[in-house]
Amino acid sequence: MKGKITKRRVFVILLIILVAAGLLLWRYLTPYAPEQSAETALISGGGISVEQNDNWISFEPGLATGAGVILYPGGLVEAEAYSPLAKAIAMAGHPVYIAKMPFNLAVTKGDAAEEIIRVHPKLTFVLGGHSLGGVMASRYAAEHPGQLKGVFFLASYPDEKGSLKDTTLSVLSILGTEDGVINRTSYRKGRSYLPDNTIYYSVEGGNHAQFGSYGKQKGDGEATISEEEQQSRTVRALLDWLSNLG
Repeated sequence: MKGKITKRRVFVILLIILVAAGLLLWRYLTPYAPEQSAETALISGGGISVEQNDNWISFEPGLATGAGVILYPGGLVEAEAYSPLAKAIAMAGHPVYIAKMPFNLAVTKGDAAEEIIRVHPKLTFVLGGHSLGGVMASRYAAEHPGQLKGVFFLASYPDEKGSLKDTTLSVLSILGTEDGVINRTSYRKGRSYLPDNTIYYSVEGGNHAQFGSYGKQKGDGEATISEEEQQSRTVRALLDWLSNLG
């Protein structure tokens, strides 16, 4: 009898642990969803055709006049949240492709750029990402430098596996002054993995989350400029950089 009670108690305890672990995992993996402005930007218009498949969201201008841009989303941020930024870049003649990541984590599909590049053989490409997306983008670029013209980082940096130091790739790094999420120590270390001619652009008053359109992010600093202004400055910096690609 005691044995049965003991086994039953063990079973109940294990069940409670599993349920608690499941709830914690669900809470951790709950992504940041796109705001209304992002949902609106997913509608084709203004000369930009917006389409989605299982692997990416495309923003294609009627007449493409510049390099294609591939964007890896930040960790636990839905791809759709970057649609206002993507559409603004596309308006300047650059096709933009936002990669969709399993579980909204770029670490699960670091080679997402490969298929996008293969399906668009007539385009030249730059690859970049926001936060975790930038780390994984740099790893792909480090392994496939011949497929790209450049790499850009939005509130991000490369790690040793994504070192671009010895490549001839053009690199742009953009960071908000009020970013409370990025690890400043890792960011500074990441600069040692970038080419000497890397361009660094500081968005005065910008924070971590406003590179996308998904609301406030836990631990972030308080931006002193609007989301629209931060993205506008980011687009201008990206377009200036893109115009100078070799």
